[in-house]
Amino acid sequence: MASATPRYAHPFLPVTRADMQARGWEQCDIIIVSGDAYVDHPAFGPVLIARFLEGRGFKVGIIPQPDWHSAEPFKALGKPRLFFGVAAGNLDSMLNRLTAQKKNRSEDQYSPGGRTNCRPDRASIVYAQRCREAFPDAPVVLGGIEASLRRIAHFDYWSEKVRRSILFDAKADLLVFGMGERPIWEIADRLHRGERIEDLKDIRGTARLINDAAMKAIEADPAKRAADRDKVVVLPSYEEVVADTRAFAVMSRDFQMETNPGNARAIAQRHGNRAIYMNPPARPLEDGAGLKPGETSTVAMDELYDLKLNRVPHPMYTERIPAYETVKHSVVLMRGCFGGCTFCSITEHEGRVIQSRSAQSVLREVREVRRMGDFRGTITDLGGPTANMYKLKCKSEDIESKCRKLSCVHPGVCENLQTDHGPLIDLMRQVRKEEGIKHVFIASGVRYDLAERSPEYVKELAAHHVGGQLSVAPEHVSPRVLEKMKKPGIESFERFQNMFACASEDAGKEQYDIAYFISGHPGSTLEDMVMLAQWLKEKGKRPRQVQDFIPTPMSVATAMYHTGLDPLKMEPVYTAKGLREKRLQKALLLYWNPEHWPLAREALRLAGREDLIGRGPQALVPPETPAEAARLRRMGDRNEEEQGLATNAWPRPVQPRPSGRSPGRTPRPGPRGRQ
Repeated sequence: MASATPRYAHPFLPVTRADMQARGWEQCDIIIVSGDAYVDHPAFGPVLIARFLEGRGFKVGIIPQPDWHSAEPFKALGKPRLFFGVAAGNLDSMLNRLTAQKKNRSEDQYSPGGRTNCRPDRASIVYAQRCREAFPDAPVVLGGIEASLRRIAHFDYWSEKVRRSILFDAKADLLVFGMGERPIWEIADRLHRGERIEDLKDIRGTARLINDAAMKAIEADPAKRAADRDKVVVLPSYEEVVADTRAFAVMSRDFQMETNPGNARAIAQRHGNRAIYMNPPARPLEDGAGLKPGETSTVAMDELYDLKLNRVPHPMYTERIPAYETVKHSVVLMRGCFGGCTFCSITEHEGRVIQSRSAQSVLREVREVRRMGDFRGTITDLGGPTANMYKLKCKSEDIESKCRKLSCVHPGVCENLQTDHGPLIDLMRQVRKEEGIKHVFIASGVRYDLAERSPEYVKELAAHHVGGQLSVAPEHVSPRVLEKMKKPGIESFERFQNMFACASEDAGKEQYDIAYFISGHPGSTLEDMVMLAQWLKEKGKRPRQVQDFIPTPMSVATAMYHTGLDPLKMEPVYTAKGLREKRLQKALLLYWNPEHWPLAREALRLAGREDLIGRGPQALVPPETPAEAARLRRMGDRNEEEQGLATNAWPRPVQPRPSGRSPGRTPRPGPRGRQ
């Protein structure tokens, strides 16, 4: 690896011993191990945490995408004085590699050249074990979205089984869940002051393992399920949720109720003769930088985004990094989401409290972007998890701190939610006025049930911030499916569509909303997908942005998928489980594409809607033609011939593989996580 060169405004974090020597360091305080390439940009989570710790005076090195087949690459920077920080990267490593159909993805967005196989499956586990092999007495702290969303027993879609908490398999000392700045700073500070890693038991936003005696003491407390926030919520044990899907649903429901940092209690879950113990979530980053009574530290969002980064990949890379190309000229305004969509893990990781930056902080970053050598005047995105939740919050901090609702906008917008888009509109206008800024686009998804409450915002959006296409996510049209998704009715989307179309016309611009839909979501039957396909045809839409539902760890929809129960109501819910039916549902969404006609016809026949196969105005797909039938027969014959060659004509003895995996896959024993 090459060291940083003087042409960059800020020295890169050390990636080699030579980099350390150039800084006059004998030892790093903290070493961050990341599954992503090293891109010195605030959109890359492990790097932002590393720079945050550096900004607090710690000597921080980084080992990006190490070769995990031995412990040697993990010794590159020597032993850290305080701890190893381990993260799989910006994305769950299994989701990063596999699609909803469990096929390998063709590209890894976070690797040089988009190359695959640059990280192991279940990377958090593998990296943590290699760190332990390299330096057995160095503390190891897990973090990032993979670890965060696998902190309790969880359903793993890629192995189709319930896995235990990732902390057991990684054999790390602590796990930081959620947005980790405050917990990781407290860990580093207390270790620096001489405390031992095993003594760090009370840090919010962290989880640790406890022994049988400690768990028995918790279980013996008769008030463990009382409303008293000082008590511990005991989830059904790992063994119970493996054996009983109803227990899994109860676990999911009880866990979801403890996500508000204002009233969340500690959580414990037994795994055999040990248990995972989670402190309440970390408090959100505050608006100011001063201390508050009883708090160890307070970190401001502005302070975080004022950190010095070069906003480019490390110069050791010669190939483009696709994810960087997407975000390099974008600016994040806020974090968190109070939408509560059941298929999304943002709330479980980032929280439902919106944490916004000041306008001054955003403008400082815009000027930083403007100074980039390849900047040509276009801010590609001014947003966050949702484009239009900036500065939105509960009207009362007291109400917010006591609320246990999982969504502020479902089944309707809460009367206590302040939905004023004024601060966002003012900020959008200020950014446009900045010298050197020609275009400011909104690429993040717009929450249309909120946007329709602000006609001024929709006009501003249409007139100045859309480059022809606007991303929105109605997801479905069936009321019963939308209820399981915790999304607003399709009527809300249609009202927003009309508002946006009128605003675009008034601005003299031809623009379109690009709607996102999900197939195979719990609650969705073939009949529901037929309803969606008919709605799409009626509206003249041919969606290309179609998501086949992926059950990601810890989401409510994943609990529905695995158990067949809605954990929030404990009532049965239909779920398409087989890959075949998932393909059939997706084919109905793509009814207009000839490649999907055979599957769409099959889906329509199974749904009892053969009347929609034909050439009339109401038909979704045409009848099968003789030419198409012949082509399908040839494809079938070719497949059978290939199967015969593989199984009959050339019989070969089965060669056992020592690890049960192909070369380049990881030898590792444990789970993994995702958002």
